[in-house]
Amino acid sequence: MDDFGLNPGINQAVLALAHQGRVQAVSCMVGGPAWAEGAQALRALDHCRVEAGLHLDLTECPLQPALCQPLGRLIARAYLHRLDIPALRTEIRAQLDAFEQAMGRAPAYVDGHQHVHQLPMVRTLLLQELARRYPAGGLWLRATRSPQGVAHADARTGFKSHVIASLGGRALSALARRQGLRQNARLLGVYDFTGGAPAYCARLERWLHAARDGDLLMCHPGLPTQAPDVLAAARQDEWAVLSAPGWADALAAAGVRLQPMGQILG
Repeated sequence: MDDFGLNPGINQAVLALAHQGRVQAVSCMVGGPAWAEGAQALRALDHCRVEAGLHLDLTECPLQPALCQPLGRLIARAYLHRLDIPALRTEIRAQLDAFEQAMGRAPAYVDGHQHVHQLPMVRTLLLQELARRYPAGGLWLRATRSPQGVAHADARTGFKSHVIASLGGRALSALARRQGLRQNARLLGVYDFTGGAPAYCARLERWLHAARDGDLLMCHPGLPTQAPDVLAAARQDEWAVLSAPGWADALAAAGVRLQPMGQILG
């Protein structure tokens, strides 16, 4: 589950679902306004059952505010190789430091808010820092490989899934293989954040039935909060579906068994 630390409503939803056994991975925004208060509760969870990872953030609340920029601009500057390398390296190190200090351990995995971890320049500096900091490896990286069309409810969200995968996913996987870092198989859960709870429920059933061993299902649940959040309505829709009774029945109907990705990848 993404965006832990961004606001209290997200933290509450993620922790509740973790206690219910409905989440096996929590992606943390260490520059988020609610990270400090949420980290203590997250640290208390059994890390063998719920993995905590760094949700590398350059577009919402990085630790260096001057680095924050809209996703479109970041993508353009990354592909033009116009990012500030020293500042970006410092930010990556600072976010990993902040995670380790709050959690008392290294992240189980690393991914990116809006998938920025796979962009040119960002992926190179990130993997360099992971090799320097964790020479024995052990963690995994989120891959953004798109599933087949049957996993998508409509052409628009299928297109979005393929666009995300095209923005550096293959290059990141090549670097990860050379460095001996593991990755999930495919990324499920991409959609346009519209349609309400019934549509999300239908999408979730489709993703579960399309899932294969090693796939990762991304989600963004949240409870109501006073903090501004452009995804607030979609987060509450996801919460309504993910917290509803019948979760075990939905998994059984799809033939899916949930496990922490680190255990699946070995």
